[in-house]
Amino acid sequence: MNILETIIAEKRKEVEAAKQRISIDELEKEYFFKNEVLSLKSFIKDPARTGIIAEFKRKSPSKGIINDKVSVEEVTMAYAAGGASGLSVLTDEKFFGGSLNDLVTATVNEVPLLRKDFMIDVYQLYEAKAFGAEVILLIAACLTKREVKGLAAAAKDIGLEVLLEIHDESELEHICDEVDLVGVNNRNLKTFTVDLEQSIRLSEQIGTYKLKIAESGISSVENLLYLKRSGFDGFLIGENFMKHADPAIAFADFVHQLKTAT
Repeated sequence: MNILETIIAEKRKEVEAAKQRISIDELEKEYFFKNEVLSLKSFIKDPARTGIIAEFKRKSPSKGIINDKVSVEEVTMAYAAGGASGLSVLTDEKFFGGSLNDLVTATVNEVPLLRKDFMIDVYQLYEAKAFGAEVILLIAACLTKREVKGLAAAAKDIGLEVLLEIHDESELEHICDEVDLVGVNNRNLKTFTVDLEQSIRLSEQIGTYKLKIAESGISSVENLLYLKRSGFDGFLIGENFMKHADPAIAFADFVHQLKTAT
């Protein structure tokens, strides 16, 4: 099995175990489930913000430990204060070192919160909202077109926005009306190699009726501006900040360079 197949196999076990611990009915009674949801689409469009969805990620299967010394609260608060349009928090524990508690911790911010995980079951949508998420990620590489449409519709029914992630032309057909934003992952989830040109190749084919987000491999302001000129509205960046001892300073420096360059 490749990396993605291994992760999904483990995820199926995790979801079944979670269902035994707490039901959907119980999740619907949680505090955050009833909260008003902030719109990532609106924050991305806000010219006063950076367009950056800043990510908190401790480790990855391809890089190992990236940064396990900093706190979710301090880093996400710095991202939000510095102009992030959204916050992405990895909740997968085994492969990325995250947790649903990290999501709850990040709710101290008044910025849309994305649960970054491998979503394969409607249960995870309820779980995401119950723990404070306002946006969920659907990855085309591990879902059929029908599954994307069904999960996206279910997410919309409970007030969540949907970011669909694709990585090649074969996944363009996964885009449907129920999806709010389309992300192009420059990292191949089967091999974890990065190709920044992936976003450029797909941008024109996606069109303009969906907000477009470039994901992974954005390591400089020049990269971001290049992608912006190619039609991208938002930019999901994590490792470029998290690899530093202090991601808050790295983010502030990046935003300063971005403002200077525009």
